Amino acid sequence: MKIAKSVSRLGTEAVYNIFAKTKKLTQQGKEIIDLSLGQSDFKSPQHAVNAAIKALKDGHHGYTLPNGIIECREAVSRKVESLYNAKIDPERIVIMPGGKPTMHCAISFFGEPGAEIIYPDPGFPIYESMINFTGAKAVPLNLTENKNFCINPEKIFSLINKNTRLLILNNPHNPTGSFTEKSTIDKLAKGLKNFPQVAILCDEIYDRLIFDNKEIPTFFNYPELYNRLIVLNGWSKTYAMTGWRLGWGVWPESLIENVFKFNVNSHSCVNTAAQYGAIAALDGPEDHLNNMMKEFNTRRKLIVDGLRSLKGVECSLPGGSFFVFPNVKGTGMNGEQFTEKCLKEAGVAMIPGTAFGKFAVDNVRFNFATSRENISMAIEKIDKILK
Repeated sequence: MKIAKSVSRLGTEAVYNIFAKTKKLTQQGKEIIDLSLGQSDFKSPQHAVNAAIKALKDGHHGYTLPNGIIECREAVSRKVESLYNAKIDPERIVIMPGGKPTMHCAISFFGEPGAEIIYPDPGFPIYESMINFTGAKAVPLNLTENKNFCINPEKIFSLINKNTRLLILNNPHNPTGSFTEKSTIDKLAKGLKNFPQVAILCDEIYDRLIFDNKEIPTFFNYPELYNRLIVLNGWSKTYAMTGWRLGWGVWPESLIENVFKFNVNSHSCVNTAAQYGAIAALDGPEDHLNNMMKEFNTRRKLIVDGLRSLKGVECSLPGGSFFVFPNVKGTGMNGEQFTEKCLKEAGVAMIPGTAFGKFAVDNVRFNFATSRENISMAIEKIDKILK
C-alpha cells in the first residue's frame, strides 16, 4: 500500500502523547495531576445544554447547510457586533466542527509548493503541521521571551516576500499566555496595508479570556482588511464547550463559495442540536463567563507565585488564555527533561515548550484552568523533587 508523501509531513499535538503516558501511569496506580490539557474544568453553561436537549426533543436531527444554520450564524453576527461594534453579514460566517477545521481550510486554500506561510513559533502545533502538509514553506515568526512572547510587527514585515500567501496570528496566545495590546495590533494592521497580496488568519479563540480589564485587540477593528481577513473563533474556551466541537470563522466574501464546497467535501455539516446550544450560549447571560474569569484570575496568580517560588524557575504573569509558560533553564534542565522528571517523579503532567515549535527549548506549558487544590499540590510535588 502506497500513500501520498504529504501524509508523512503531518505533525501532531504532544498533549496526546502526554495523555497516553499519564493514562499508563494511572493504570499502574500512580496519582497524576494533569496540567497539560488545554481545556477548562468548568462545565458548559446550563442554558446551552438545555437548548441542545430541547433541539433534540423537538426533532432537529437532520442535515443542515454546510456553513451552519442561519440562526447560529446570525447569533455570531449579533455577538460580534455587541463586542466589537463590527457589522458582519451572516453570509460571511461559517460554523465549523471546532477551530481546527477553519485552520485546515484556510491553510489549504493558500498553501502549495512554492508558497510561504508565516506562523507563530512557539505556537499551536497544527499551524506548522498543516502548512507542511500542503507542501508550502512554513516560515516561523519567532516570539521571544525577552519581549514577553508578544507580536512584533517589524519582524513580521521583514519575513514577508513575494511568495508569502498567508500570515497566521494568535492573540491571546497559546502556549505562552501572552497578550499583545491594541496599540501594537494597530501598528501591525497599518503596516499590512503595504502587503495587499498577503491574507491574514487571526486565531482569536481566547479573545474573551483577557485579564486586568484590557481591551480586546480584535482584527474586526480594521474593516480595510476584511477582503483578505479570516477570523477564527468558537465556543470551546469562552463557554467551556470543548467536547461540543463548535467553532466559527468569518471569511472574505470572495472565499465563501470555496469554503462551502470544502465543507461539503469534508464534514458535510456541524451537529444540528449542538448549533442550537451554541446560539443559547451566545445570546444567554454571561454569569458563567464572568465567574470563570474571576476564578481563573485567582488561579493565575496562584500558579505564577508558586512557580516563582521554585528553585531555578522563572515565570511571567500571562495576560490572556489559561496558560503559563515558565522558563526552567535555571534548574539545569531543558523543558523536555523537566517535563519528563516532573511526570515520573512528581506525578505532574505538563507540556514541553518544544511541542510548540523549535525555539522554546527551555520552557514548559502549564494549564491553570484546574482547581486551586490541584495547582497547589502540583507546586508542592515539583518543589520536593527540585530540592
